[in-house]
Amino acid sequence: MAEGYIHSTESMGTVDGPGIRFVVFTQGCPLRCQYCHNPDTWKLKEGKKVTTESLIKKIKKIKPYIERSGGGITISGGEPTMQLDFTLDLLKKAKAEGLHTVVDTSGFVDPAKFKKLLPYLDLVLLDIKTMDDLVHRDLTGVSNQKTLNLVELLEEEKQPYWVRQVIVPGITDDLGKMKEFAVYLQQKKYLEKIELLPYHELGKHKWENLGMEYKLAAVEPPTEKKMAELNAVFKNYKINIA
Repeated sequence: MAEGYIHSTESMGTVDGPGIRFVVFTQGCPLRCQYCHNPDTWKLKEGKKVTTESLIKKIKKIKPYIERSGGGITISGGEPTMQLDFTLDLLKKAKAEGLHTVVDTSGFVDPAKFKKLLPYLDLVLLDIKTMDDLVHRDLTGVSNQKTLNLVELLEEEKQPYWVRQVIVPGITDDLGKMKEFAVYLQQKKYLEKIELLPYHELGKHKWENLGMEYKLAAVEPPTEKKMAELNAVFKNYKINIA
């Protein structure tokens, strides 16, 4: 029985994979995304310590609802690969219950470590913040190379995955860069779809409560017109878009 630190759980999640999902938000993240809406997940041991067994007991209570919807369990974060043993044990227990399994990750993990999770994963949600490494470093504090390496691993291992990208006006909404992104993804055989997520300010108050500067305070969410324009790029390249 593995122990780990979590931020919270959600029993009826509908945006973190197919169907209704039990979502475990793990504690700890190596990235420092400027738009993070849960900066209180960054420090590992500031979370609640739990066992994988206790989480499985919770999910069993709503298992009928989950199964009827075609849902399952999603391990999100924070960054779940920071607690690899905990995440692995939870996935094993979930598969033993016959549950559909998803991990939502930034990809900032060594492929050899992530490979340990693959036998127990049905789907990966991969957050690619931007293809531009310099912008990625400024936006998150780290390079995007590990994330792109993970894409190659998922392809090699024939692992189905979705790609997600947050659209931040003035930072990740450049049309030319988006076309380059589409070209990159066009040849990926195991990519099922891409989701472009409009930037929002829902986490701003958390930054303020933690006494941290919110650098994107002057940034407004993207317009519907802009989102439609960017979504159209992927449609033009015959990539399934949510």
